[in-house]
Amino acid sequence: MSPASTGASTIMGAATTVPAPDSRLTPGGPGYRRMSFALFLAGVATFALLYSTQALLPLISNGFGVSASDASWTVAAATGGLALFVLPMSALSERFGRRTVMTASLAVAVTVGLLVPFAPSLGVLVVLRGVQGAALAGLPASATAYLAEEVRPKALVTAIGLFVAGNSVGGMSGRVITGWVAQEWGWRIAVGVVGAIAVGCAIAFRLLLPAPRHFKAGSLHPRRLLGTVRDHLANPLLRRLYAIGALFMTVFGGVYTVIGYRLTEEPFSLPQGIIGSIFLVYLVGTVSASTAGRLVGRLGRRGALYLGGGTTAAGLLLSLADSLPLVLLGLVLITAGFFAGHAVASSAVSKTATHGRAQASALYQSAYYIGSSAGSTIGAMAFHASGWSGTVGVGLLAILGVVTITVLGSLAARRAPVAAHS
Repeated sequence: MSPASTGASTIMGAATTVPAPDSRLTPGGPGYRRMSFALFLAGVATFALLYSTQALLPLISNGFGVSASDASWTVAAATGGLALFVLPMSALSERFGRRTVMTASLAVAVTVGLLVPFAPSLGVLVVLRGVQGAALAGLPASATAYLAEEVRPKALVTAIGLFVAGNSVGGMSGRVITGWVAQEWGWRIAVGVVGAIAVGCAIAFRLLLPAPRHFKAGSLHPRRLLGTVRDHLANPLLRRLYAIGALFMTVFGGVYTVIGYRLTEEPFSLPQGIIGSIFLVYLVGTVSASTAGRLVGRLGRRGALYLGGGTTAAGLLLSLADSLPLVLLGLVLITAGFFAGHAVASSAVSKTATHGRAQASALYQSAYYIGSSAGSTIGAMAFHASGWSGTVGVGLLAILGVVTITVLGSLAARRAPVAAHS
């Protein structure tokens, strides 16, 4: 009897050919909004804590009687701690789960954040900030790996863009709040307020984030971890993306570490509260990061990186003017270009990695925050030696590096088109 006459084989045949429905999250679907808001809050807490001292550096310099380059270590220690620990924390997330590691990381970071206001010396403050940065290392790589596993590929750039947007809101709100609070009550109360806000974000994050449904526990075996790292570093596209992330962050770290010093000096002489409000330009980064997916759709990844680099360079040049409106416009362009470039590069890492996504993201984050530490330190040194033009020069060199690497990527793609689409 034919299959059609019984119907049984037809059903079995259909069962073997119809793919299982994709249960990953998608915009408009159940759980997507909760997930997006939870990771948005995690991004807010991460950047608010990580850069809580950046807008306060002039006050910290005065309080401890140290130079701008010495005070900048309160930023560099936090970002450096994150850079050093992001890879080990990503390995823990492969074994114990993304949500578990992110929750533990936030818990430790907010606890240290409540201790920071009581630091008796610059040395103790730098150590506490280093510990805080190491704790926060569990967030960035685990978050992007969580999204790569739980969100459908077509929505991945948008989802990561929302997480990056949370970073921009955290960076903005932390700096604005600390600026005004510090003007009235000093830098210690200001960083304490940021710590309290981060506690609220951490609690909401844990309550809102959906339990992972597609996570598969991996091994903590060092050889396997090193093998995964070697695989990623052997991938030319990933190496280029890591370098691009580091260079973009070199610009951003340098500019926002030094800008407070510049605006307190002539011809601006702004008070601390107004300087803190300058960081409202981070809202531009929120928009540019969250629209990165559409930008890639129109221009392609390399086109979006060219646009981000060009926008950042234009902002650096504008910021050289001794006119406050032009400086503000320059900061807007720097912020927009940076966050767009960062969102494009970080989402490309998640798409490119075929295995060990947490390690691939961790290597990107490590390079990214090494760039932040280098930018804040070198930018402050350049400012001390040559003023704001020295800091801008460092930034322009970094953007030249971004453009050069992207051009080399385009040439490599033309020589090996198959590899370019892998």
